[in-house]
Amino acid sequence: MENFWFYFYLGFDHVLDIGGLDHFYFLVALSVPFAFKNWRKLLLWVSIFTLGHSLSLLISHYEWIKIKSEWVEFLIPVTICITCLSILFQKKHQQLSGDLINFITLFFGLIHGFGFGRYFKMVASEGDAISALIKFALGVEFAQVLIVIFVLIINLLIFGLLKIKRNKWEWIIAAMVLSQALSMTINNWPF
Repeated sequence: MENFWFYFYLGFDHVLDIGGLDHFYFLVALSVPFAFKNWRKLLLWVSIFTLGHSLSLLISHYEWIKIKSEWVEFLIPVTICITCLSILFQKKHQQLSGDLINFITLFFGLIHGFGFGRYFKMVASEGDAISALIKFALGVEFAQVLIVIFVLIINLLIFGLLKIKRNKWEWIIAAMVLSQALSMTINNWPF
């Protein structure tokens, strides 16, 4: 059982690590346009993101595909920028289909997972990789769900108590997160 908690906390800490806020920024941008009534959709996307993240950890662990870390560190904030831009430039009646959003979320999860792949390979032993990955993914999923719930609670307070208009709030948060993601993108420019 101690082994379970080690990997669970490792996944949990990976998402909430103050030194690497990429998960936090991505989840805030993903969640800010929604309310509690959309929890099923958000939970699905968080789980798809975790699946992509886990797949890339598995791929990295067994070295099926090798991607230069400079490109991964550059692409991670690019995924956050794209998510923010989709909020800033969305048209009210023009939304992506569910399957396309699912695919994009899976792809973004893959990119984020490659960023942690080398470290996970050092921590998880060869014979324990699948078990460790499942435990790690549960920790990641739990932390991500907490972030989504936090954002939904903040949204509820902002709309209910402060009466700020939804599109104005979404724009403010997306712009703030985008500024951080752009900074990360520039700092990780691979050329």
